Amino acid sequence: MSLVEDAAAARVMTAARAAAGQELAVLVAVEFSGQRRRLSASARLARDAAAVSTEADLSADEGDAQQSGNTEVPSAKEPASQRGAVGELDFDASLAEFEELAQSAGAQIAATLVQRRARPDAATLVGQGKLAEIAGVVASTGASVVLFDHDLTPSQLRNLDAKLPCRVIDRTQLILDIFARHARTREGQLQVELAQLEYKLPRLAGRGKSMSQLGGGIGTRGPGETQLETDRRKINLRIDHVKEQLEAVRRIRRQQRQRRESVPVPVVALVGYTNAGKSTLFNALTEAGVLESSKMFATLDTKLKQLQLPSRRKILLSDTVGFIRNLPHTLVTSFRATLEEVERAEVLLHVRDASSAMVDEQKMQVERVLGELDVKGKPVIEVMNKIDLLPQDALARLAGGCAVSGGPVAVPVSGLMKTGLNELLAAIDEALMVDPLVDARLRVPQSEGALLAALEAGAVVGEKSFEGNLVVLTARGPASLLERYRRFREQN
Repeated sequence: MSLVEDAAAARVMTAARAAAGQELAVLVAVEFSGQRRRLSASARLARDAAAVSTEADLSADEGDAQQSGNTEVPSAKEPASQRGAVGELDFDASLAEFEELAQSAGAQIAATLVQRRARPDAATLVGQGKLAEIAGVVASTGASVVLFDHDLTPSQLRNLDAKLPCRVIDRTQLILDIFARHARTREGQLQVELAQLEYKLPRLAGRGKSMSQLGGGIGTRGPGETQLETDRRKINLRIDHVKEQLEAVRRIRRQQRQRRESVPVPVVALVGYTNAGKSTLFNALTEAGVLESSKMFATLDTKLKQLQLPSRRKILLSDTVGFIRNLPHTLVTSFRATLEEVERAEVLLHVRDASSAMVDEQKMQVERVLGELDVKGKPVIEVMNKIDLLPQDALARLAGGCAVSGGPVAVPVSGLMKTGLNELLAAIDEALMVDPLVDARLRVPQSEGALLAALEAGAVVGEKSFEGNLVVLTARGPASLLERYRRFREQN
């Protein structure tokens, strides 16, 4: 086929994808050697432990080989620094996450371009040579958008828009687009709009004095308000309006919370990295039937559902928006109304994807956002989710690690297979400091049927015996409940 026929075919395919609601995208990922991300301390410890274990196995193999007379050793021992570059492994996992982000936004990936350079180019981030390569790939594939796995400055965005024959979107704008797709409630839509406006404001490209508005009378002639200034004023007015509407939402939330707090029920919030399985676990615990999706940021609106613990105490379980690496600060501030449930929670369930290759870095990113919300002092239970995806040896190591004392409680579960849920509920019971569990031995007249029924419903009743017209029983339950019946307590 000729170049003309190729271009025509590419245009036909692009039109077909647009009709199907998909855009063909070219992904650009850049790694700066002077700013490589490092693995977290726990990841380094795990890597070093694996290296020690490997060296121990190799030493054992050498000993076996010498005893058997076989001089061949399975592999030579290498220093940890030579077994794989930490930056490369981290970069590859981040690139896979970026591709998943693009697919969640509805893009079909035409090509992925990677550049490694010492520092970002001030004008275009990637430099002129790579920019020419990107333009060539866009022309050959018929892509309609270029996605950068990096935040672009306003000047970089303008320069790239001028030199590429399609739209240019950076990482923050891509995440905002996914949020806009998944926002269902009025509150979620307002929060997304606020974040988009705050992102757009410094990136307005005015057209100077040619767009000046001139006055129409004596003393008003000459350069007036430029189009850029007009756009900024309109966006600032809209931002103020959206903030007022969000403040009204917060007032309604405060009123609802005050009504809930009049009958004290502790809140337990699910937090974690996006796509860690929070909504699946929420459904497994509460049978709420909220949306479960493998796409990132499927949950944007907080869900609350009542749940009964093994101690018969009732809690409100909250499902919240997921976090991600380099989560834009504007999103954290815009979604503060939703994240208020995290701030008010008595216990946080940090849901982690145990099958992810970046499980430790994801934990670090979540803790960073929790630090911004100033909630790091709350009791935390680490929920190692998706254990059904782990091989047996990794599952055994995870179970051994969860048994180690010190640090947050860790519970292995599978929200999809509904395994480990009883252990998780028991861990929540132990972690709740408000309205603690107490033991009591009571002597209740048999005529107090309503009282006995309330005890059965709100506490765990153990031994029970009868002495005449009295029911003698032991109960373990919330202090607020058993304190009501202290007149029936058995005196020592």
